[in-house]
Amino acid sequence: MYRWKSSFDEEEGDRADKPRRYGVTEMRVPSYTLFTQNLLQDTFESMGQFVDGLKFTGGSNSMMPKSFIKDVTDMAHKHNVYVSTGDWAEHLLRKGPSGFKEYIEECTRMGFDTVEFNMGSLGFPEETLLRFVRLIKKAGLKAKPQFSVKFEKSDIPRTGNRAYGSYVVPTPQTSEMIEDLDLLIKRAERCLEAGADMIMIDADDVCKYADTVRSDIIANVIGRLGLEKTMFEASNAKTLEWFINQYGPRVNLFVDQVQVLNLECLRGQNLGNRHRSVLGASSYLF
Repeated sequence: MYRWKSSFDEEEGDRADKPRRYGVTEMRVPSYTLFTQNLLQDTFESMGQFVDGLKFTGGSNSMMPKSFIKDVTDMAHKHNVYVSTGDWAEHLLRKGPSGFKEYIEECTRMGFDTVEFNMGSLGFPEETLLRFVRLIKKAGLKAKPQFSVKFEKSDIPRTGNRAYGSYVVPTPQTSEMIEDLDLLIKRAERCLEAGADMIMIDADDVCKYADTVRSDIIANVIGRLGLEKTMFEASNAKTLEWFINQYGPRVNLFVDQVQVLNLECLRGQNLGNRHRSVLGASSYLF
């Protein structure tokens, strides 16, 4: 297996081997293109060592034959890659606890390892959603509740030209965002207490504006929940770089397939402050 290696490993630590507890890279199933087993096989063979998880998104797994999904999950497991259902479970909640239980059983048969569902779905009471977390864990699967971070566009600082990565404290137009963020974190903490393995943060409204990112939002989430227990969606290369620069290679990120190698290079560059480049004089592959 290939992995990043540095002459400063003894002092600063090497990239952990799979299965990793932090520095996790979860890859989106390429549902926006023609998705074939050959494409996935090529992906795993070329960069599977950098991929920790594979996630079906947008309910794409519901559109595929069960035999195909089982082949995909089996292939992923051969490369030590876990498979997540993505954001589809919330559509099964309409059927109530019995329908959700049947869905969990089906996920187990199909070879899924992680069930992700949106904690803001359908206005269910929090205690009901926490019971779903326990139901997932009882089935032997990992639970990953998803939360969305929202804020008012008027809260984005508008200061004109400034260096990328610098942060200017905005003048809040409303206190609603702060209250919602605190509630989000408290609910996420209760999910972890109920047995959830990781919290997925859909911070699209944050990451969409990488040059004016509300770094206080991300800092509050990570500060309260911990780096190991949170995963963020990084929607573009600029956002990847921001997360790695701010929180180092240990941050858990969900990315598109085309960003996997770029992310791993960024992680390698940030293993230590003296790592000049993952392909430079201080690093080599073996």
